[in-house]
Amino acid sequence: MVLSSGKIKKGKDEKGVTKLHQDAFRRANRFADLNGTRWSTRRMADATCSGLARGYLAALLLVLFVQVGIAQQPAVASAVPTNAEAASKLQVDSTSPGKALANVVDSRYRIGPGDVLDVRVTRAPELSRDSVRVDQGGMIRMPMLTEDIPAACLTEGELAQNIARLYRKYKNDPHVDVFVREFQSQPVAVIGAVHNASQFKLQRPVRLSELLSFAGGPTDSAGQTVQVIHTGGPSLCDKGSSTNREEDTSGFVSYNLSDTLHAVPEANPLVRSGDLIQVPLADQIFVLGNVLKPSAIPMKEPLTISRAIAIAGGTGQSSKRDKVRIIRQLPGTTAKKEIYVDLSAIEKNKAEDVALMPNDVIDVPTSGTKSILRSLLGAVVPSVGQLPVRVIP
Repeated sequence: MVLSSGKIKKGKDEKGVTKLHQDAFRRANRFADLNGTRWSTRRMADATCSGLARGYLAALLLVLFVQVGIAQQPAVASAVPTNAEAASKLQVDSTSPGKALANVVDSRYRIGPGDVLDVRVTRAPELSRDSVRVDQGGMIRMPMLTEDIPAACLTEGELAQNIARLYRKYKNDPHVDVFVREFQSQPVAVIGAVHNASQFKLQRPVRLSELLSFAGGPTDSAGQTVQVIHTGGPSLCDKGSSTNREEDTSGFVSYNLSDTLHAVPEANPLVRSGDLIQVPLADQIFVLGNVLKPSAIPMKEPLTISRAIAIAGGTGQSSKRDKVRIIRQLPGTTAKKEIYVDLSAIEKNKAEDVALMPNDVIDVPTSGTKSILRSLLGAVVPSVGQLPVRVIP
């Protein structure tokens, strides 16, 4: 019984231990599951935090880009309407021939009467012609064509296209080239007070200031104006134009030389075919008498007597400064008027400095007694120098 009871107790203990182990194993598994859940939750939290940080950074960058775009948007917006306005303005101006010519200057050469052309037709040498002269009506003649071809006022390319279109009746897709061999239709001349008075043949639009520079510019004796004489008459290209300017219809136009040399638009027009440009000499005054450099002085600006004498080098020795004489010819007559001026009083601001007029003659006299003494000295001194020299022992 004891053994049996002991066995029974031992069996109960083994079952208790087994149950205890099973409970401990379950608790361990539950703990492991709990820890795994916590670990997974922690990883999820970390991942969530990392995702939030990345999202916040991306949002911040997006905000920065948007702000930069907004900051740049006004400048772009202001530039676009400006270009649009410029394009619309150009489109509007192109509808008006006068405005288009004023805004855009076509620098291509326009063929005119007197020009000599070379016309080449590719793969058809029998149709090519050299030294084709444009007649005074602006027309040329070509082989196999019964009618004259208008050439005046066209560029080389435009005339070539017109000739090719006429030859399509006889040739399949002809290619035509036109070259100006001699430029004869736009002669201009520059004369007067310039360094290199010449005749020029224009090959492109040239303004008055540029043409004067080709002529070497005005000389020191040039006046204050430049004169343009339209001797060529109206151009063939101007016929039918209703926007002729006043200077285009006038045969003679005068501009201020200084404004022209400084390229002031109002005094710097385009030169026309046949124009004669003249730079007249300035009005002159003449300084004579007892001055260091007697000369004719160009009157480019208002001059007074004291300044004119200073330009002539000033008065010489023994000058009679209180009796300086101005000889002036009265306008429209041959009578002359004498004006006496006290140069010493002018220098001391005790008298008014007399303004000179064109063609005035200034005579600076010499004192009578001093001039006699100087004459005697001039006659005696050379004769004394010619005497023999002797030594007294």
